[in-house]
Amino acid sequence: MTEPVETRAQRKERTRQALLDRALELHADRSFASVSLREVARAAGIVPTAFYRHFASMDELGVALAEDSMRVLRRMLRDARRNPSTDNARASLDILVRQVHAHPAAFRFVARERYGGVSEVRRAIATELRLFVSELTIDLGRTPALADRDVEDLEAAADLIVQAMLAVVADLLEVDRPGSAGERAVIERAEKQLRMIMLGIGSWKPPRS
Repeated sequence: MTEPVETRAQRKERTRQALLDRALELHADRSFASVSLREVARAAGIVPTAFYRHFASMDELGVALAEDSMRVLRRMLRDARRNPSTDNARASLDILVRQVHAHPAAFRFVARERYGGVSEVRRAIATELRLFVSELTIDLGRTPALADRDVEDLEAAADLIVQAMLAVVADLLEVDRPGSAGERAVIERAEKQLRMIMLGIGSWKPPRS
């Protein structure tokens, strides 16, 4: 049985993905701003001029990496926030830990480049984070115990949760190995923080004007 012939579109997509993957690998021990177009092209097995068939610049490749990496994080946060409550903090963290183990390069890119030197990448990550907060705000408003809270208060709580999750990601990337005592300490601290946030919004009484 003959194997199907790869189409031109499939080859182009494969090369594009190779450029993204190699850029992530090169980014492992340095900032994205220090990764050159020639390095990425060479690592992907193409000549530098062929790079421009896929991306207009390294900044555009960086934005694509940010969007792809944030898509992984967004999927994880969507699962974690499906039933926001003080009781599912550990379940949410378990989802986060599994995703960080499965996609360390993508999460490292987000953690490092969120405040990195490429403005287009920073903006792409910030846009996705604002969307996360907006979606979580809606979910919190659907929680019966929080149904009477102002949108501004829910948004503040959602922002705290997302920031806490990002801090956990950064800490998990620094532990020596999965399942270590250091990782358990990170998870236990994060669980306490998430429970405190949820308990806080539940009992929050806005000041009277």
